[in-house]
Amino acid sequence: MTDSFTGKVALVTGAGMGIGYALCRALAEAGAVVALNDLNAELADQAADTLNRALGVTRVYAYPADVADVAAMRALVERLALRLGRLDIAVANAGITLFGRFLEYEPENFDRLLAVNLRGSFFTAQAAAREMVSRQINGRIILMSSVAGVQAIGGLGTYGISKAGLRMMARTLAYELGAYHITVNAVAPGATLTERTAQETANYERDWGSITPTRRVAHVEDIAAAVLFLCSAGARHISGQTLIIDGGWTNYSPLPPDY
Repeated sequence: MTDSFTGKVALVTGAGMGIGYALCRALAEAGAVVALNDLNAELADQAADTLNRALGVTRVYAYPADVADVAAMRALVERLALRLGRLDIAVANAGITLFGRFLEYEPENFDRLLAVNLRGSFFTAQAAAREMVSRQINGRIILMSSVAGVQAIGGLGTYGISKAGLRMMARTLAYELGAYHITVNAVAPGATLTERTAQETANYERDWGSITPTRRVAHVEDIAAAVLFLCSAGARHISGQTLIIDGGWTNYSPLPPDY
């Protein structure tokens, strides 16, 4: 897909590290100009600078903001569209995981998790879609779901509820935005090796790889490749779908012995 996104402008939220960072890198390497959003302003600046130095050209710009702050995200989208001239792709990747069993879960954790994962994704998509509609752009919107939104996992109930909601959000927004030639899809990663997940257990890659049919966990490049396909011209007639990227784990869904 080298240079297949030349002339396109993309927004990726929650992109200071992990999957979001990999998405920014893949889009920029493919020729897109990328607005890299993260809650942490310093991390966003560092990530954008690192990517630009690796590319040898400035294609990535930092746009720090909390996706749960609707006014801030609306202003961010308006600002980046004015600066970069358009908005073709929006990836609502920002999300948080707050573990907890149902009987002990606290309302403040519930509210914050849904504010970021659902509210943040919904209004980021809305702001992006408004910009696409106003500029008559055949846009692409991607929502970051999870296999936890497909299969119940203990301790991840609230997280799973939010991620299941994103699957339905993709279907609903695809229906409402189809007339404007905007596609909306969700991606649902399974166990993926990132800076964060590597800290969850001492042997994250080995443990999850051992119970995945392909005998490996996903790497961030696997998720990025799928997102780039859904944003490409080749996926113009795919909308309202959730692409599960888990090496077949949801076919039977075991957990590591010590999980």
